[in-house]
Parts: sequence; structure tokens; C-alpha cells
Amino acid sequence: MDRRKVLIQMGLSMGYVVAAPTFAGLLQSCKDEKTVAWVPTLLSEEEGSLLKTIVDVVLPKTETPSASELDVHKFIDFFAAECLGNKQQEAFKTTLTNLAAKAFVASDKTEISTLTINDLTPIMKDAVTGKDSDELPFAKKLRDLVVWGYKCNEYVGEEVLAYLPVPGEYIPCGDLNELTDGRAWSE
Repeated sequence: MDRRKVLIQMGLSMGYVVAAPTFAGLLQSCKDEKTVAWVPTLLSEEEGSLLKTIVDVVLPKTETPSASELDVHKFIDFFAAECLGNKQQEAFKTTLTNLAAKAFVASDKTEISTLTINDLTPIMKDAVTGKDSDELPFAKKLRDLVVWGYKCNEYVGEEVLAYLPVPGEYIPCGDLNELTDGRAWSE
């Protein structure tokens, strides 16, 4: 056999080996697949839906997106699973359970999926102001996590807060309203 023919055949076979998975991937990407719904890491699905409603109680939609639109509930679930100790995780789950129980009593509902922002707002307000601190030990921390997760979101950092990707000139005594239209700087 001729050396040139062998080299050509080897090159073609290598091309087929490399190109076949690429074409298969392209064909699979053209399928109309449904996206998988969020599955909580630490919480059950019911607790996850309750957390999603609670983050909207803390930061509802105004001229900026709500906390759930920016996936703050996913962040909190992942943060709780990865960074909190066992006692804090239990306090977190207990707080969610007790919030739901109080909302059930106040609204005469029996399922977590039927609870609305209006059902949870007065309960969360009482929990954060300290009236129910014994039954809801993690409520203030939960509120703080929602605000922190919201502020750390890329959209908020770049679109809502004042943001300079490359710092410019240093102005030590400038007026905030002139420099950033009254917005705080992104961290």
C-alpha cells in the first residue's frame, strides 16, 4: 500500500472520530426539551416552595426584580446546605416549618403550595421584629440571607447599583448624587 493513501485514510478516519460526537451533540441540542424544575439541595420540595415565597415577602417585585426572579431562594438553599452547621440547618428548617404552621392558622389553608405573599407577610414581620423569636429562631438570619443574596446577584450589582468594571479616577469628596445618581456602589 502507498504511504500517501495510508496517511489520507488515517486523516479521514481521525476526522470522522472527532466530527461524529460534534454532529451528535448538535443534533441533540436541536430537540425541544423541557427544562428541569429546581430541586432543593437541603430542603424538601414543599420547603423550597415556601422559601421561594418567603424571599418575595422580604424583597418583592418593585421597579427591580423580586428576589425569586433572581433565584435568591436557590442561593439560600445551596448556602444552607454547604455552609451552615447541623444545628443551624435544623434551626433553618424549624423556622420554615413554624412559619408555615403560623400561616396555616392565620389563613385557614392546609397546604404550603397555597400560601401566598399576603399570608406570610404579617407572620414574617412579627418574626423579624422579635415577637416570635423563640419559635422562629432563624427568621432574622433568613431575612439577612435574602438581602445578602440579592445584593450579591450579578444583575443587581451591574444594573441596580452603581458599577464600574474598571475603576476610574479617584474623587475623594464628590457628591454621591452627581457621581452615581444617588445609587450605592456595587461591591
